[in-house]
Amino acid sequence: MITTLVYRDNRFVTANPAPEAIVEFRSQANVMLWVDLAAPTAEETKFVLERLFGFHPLAIEDCVIDSPFPKIEEFEDYVHLIMHAVDYSRVDKFTTTEVNLFLGRNFLVTFHDQTLKPLQLALERYLKSPATLVRGPDRFAHVILDLMVEAYKPATDELRRDLEQIESGVLSSIEAAELFPRVVALRKDLAAIRQIVRPQREIVTLLTQGKNRFIRPLILPYLRDLAEELTRIETQAGTWSEQLILVFRVYLNKSGHEANEGIRVLTGITAITLPVILIGSWFGMNFKNMHETSWAHGYSIATVLALAGTIGMLLFMRKKKWL
Repeated sequence: MITTLVYRDNRFVTANPAPEAIVEFRSQANVMLWVDLAAPTAEETKFVLERLFGFHPLAIEDCVIDSPFPKIEEFEDYVHLIMHAVDYSRVDKFTTTEVNLFLGRNFLVTFHDQTLKPLQLALERYLKSPATLVRGPDRFAHVILDLMVEAYKPATDELRRDLEQIESGVLSSIEAAELFPRVVALRKDLAAIRQIVRPQREIVTLLTQGKNRFIRPLILPYLRDLAEELTRIETQAGTWSEQLILVFRVYLNKSGHEANEGIRVLTGITAITLPVILIGSWFGMNFKNMHETSWAHGYSIATVLALAGTIGMLLFMRKKKWL
């Protein structure tokens, strides 16, 4: 689907003109275009990227074939940016969709093979406020990037909740069979968001240096703010990853301590029953000439010795605080 915004002398003119009209607007010097291609057909891709704007074949190939990494490449008449937006239409929190931006002097072309909320919000913002002056396509680009960064907030909030739930479970009585998959999944998500954000932060930081002729100095402070926000997300994900490791170590220490407590109790029980075992073993030998077996009160003596030894061992272990 092709969505087009047309501005003349920084003022909104029309939206979604016919393809022939877009070609005519493209030839006018005082006209600025934003053309958005969302899940376009092959014919729409060829019309906009090849016929209307004449982008480099390699840049068009980057649009058609997904790139796993963000990218920036300058051409004579435009700069090509490949960024990644969080795609909440899929199951995975951090499934991303590639967003291609072609930024020129008087145009912005965006290309993405899925309908994305940040792009929809940006288009709706300008369609609902046609009186807004737009003095350059770099303003469109900044708004899109800003909304893409804001889209990370629900994902990071969910990550924080997952971490808090794991912490609460570790401090209570969560089972290892439940804990391990959750820790591994959260660790994977944290690594994924850092891998997504870091290269995009580097690209935005590169744009803030003011060396790109398609970005006005007026936009640079806004881009610096975006770079800081991406840095914050990356740092936060790294901090949560370290916190997750610490929580897991606490769980292992807690499990080890509980296991040691169990072994300690079993050892104590064994020690308490030792006098009974010794006396029972002694009187149970049944040799013919054992005087102990012929005593009239032998059974009573053995019972008293067993009880006294057991009580004495129990008191001794209590005194040592072994039980």
